[in-house]
Amino acid sequence: MAHKSRLGVLSAPPAAPRLPKERIAPTYKRMRMQVFMGIFIGYAAFYLIRNNVSLVSGLLKEYDLMNTVGIGVVANAVLFSYGLSKFFMAMLSDRANARYFMPLGLALSAIINIIISFVPSIVGSVGIFATVMFINGWVQGMGWPPSGRVLVHWFSTTERGWMTSIWNTAHNVGGAGLGFLAVWALDNFASDKSDWTPAFSIPGYVALAISLLIFFMIRDRPEAVGLPPIEEYRNDPAKMESTEKGMSWKTMLFKHVLTNRVIVLLALANVFVYTLRYGVLSWIPVYLTDVIHGANIKEGIIGFAIYELAGIIGTLLCGWLSDKLFKGWRSGAGMLFLAGVGIALVAYWQLPTTAPIWMFYVLIAVIGGLIYGPVMLIGLQAIDLSPREVAGTAAGFTGLFGYLLGASLASTGVGLLIHNFGWNFTYATLTGVVVVAFVLMMIVGKDERAMMEAREELLRRHARTDN
Repeated sequence: MAHKSRLGVLSAPPAAPRLPKERIAPTYKRMRMQVFMGIFIGYAAFYLIRNNVSLVSGLLKEYDLMNTVGIGVVANAVLFSYGLSKFFMAMLSDRANARYFMPLGLALSAIINIIISFVPSIVGSVGIFATVMFINGWVQGMGWPPSGRVLVHWFSTTERGWMTSIWNTAHNVGGAGLGFLAVWALDNFASDKSDWTPAFSIPGYVALAISLLIFFMIRDRPEAVGLPPIEEYRNDPAKMESTEKGMSWKTMLFKHVLTNRVIVLLALANVFVYTLRYGVLSWIPVYLTDVIHGANIKEGIIGFAIYELAGIIGTLLCGWLSDKLFKGWRSGAGMLFLAGVGIALVAYWQLPTTAPIWMFYVLIAVIGGLIYGPVMLIGLQAIDLSPREVAGTAAGFTGLFGYLLGASLASTGVGLLIHNFGWNFTYATLTGVVVVAFVLMMIVGKDERAMMEAREELLRRHARTDN
């Protein structure tokens, strides 16, 4: 049921009259593919315009347009804003029409990037640039929550792991696409070698066009187009049933998110998973060039790229395993991948500094491939283990912890550890972080298993009723 909201035209649409029985299956098949492609393309486009200042940081530094501190302040403004927005926008998204909400956020972010490109003097004021990028980060938070809403409404429990893992690779596609698009834009549209603005304007125009495209592709939920709920259509009940009818949204938020033991534990686990994700990723170039004999900055950057690309494979594999091998028990797949991260991290840390660079690359790929599994799973678990009405908010809540605490620990915290205690102590600490994340995932796994058993009992009752 769509809860009443004050969002006006953005409000979730009411249920439409049910389609004739013979039209349901073909319509469902077509619409599921259409809405999935809509959120995949749309989310990839968000990455074309999220934090382009990092992409042109070399230009800004080389031509003395902005120093390292200023670039860091501007980049962190986006990260901080996005972490907050992902949660607060999720609260709106759970009551909003995903068809309008996601394209609107993408269009606003695109317009901000285009405006920045028309005011190149903005780099002269770190405060103004950071403020504008803070606003950009805020509207960027309108991308994940409606995607989560679409996934939970259009795909059932036993298939959602695989579909979410495919969708989650959109950020890798968008990130890689930005690199190619920005290089092409700078080569063809820059007025001189110091002109960084095409890296904002061209991706902005592309994203603006995509915002219009996805408006025609996305539909909020099956009931809004005359189809039955996904649980009914696939006879695949959710792990967590919908909330009680008549319950206010604020009550749902408090009961099923803020005081929900499982969601809070997932949020805490996300802090440590994000600390690992960025604690290794952000420092790969520095570690390889500082510690490994013969490594240069180019080889350090290659290691960075390998880590991200391996994440695509790891994400897909983890989603498939969570559906097929673990039968929807996400925590089982998460614990398996975290154990692998721990082993690979210790091997990476203990590898002799005289070892060939390709051995470091292999371990970097293993760590990157494995850590992105839990990164994807925690968001998936949040929407799996909460009622559909607050699924996006639950995922946003875990993301809030991951970005504000985990990413901060990975940048500032790890930097302080390296500076004051050295690499050995730093990697010993990160190994401890793996252990804490594993324990939290194990605790969540027990609760998740209990919910799955209750779900199986519900299926057996339905079978007996049908017979």
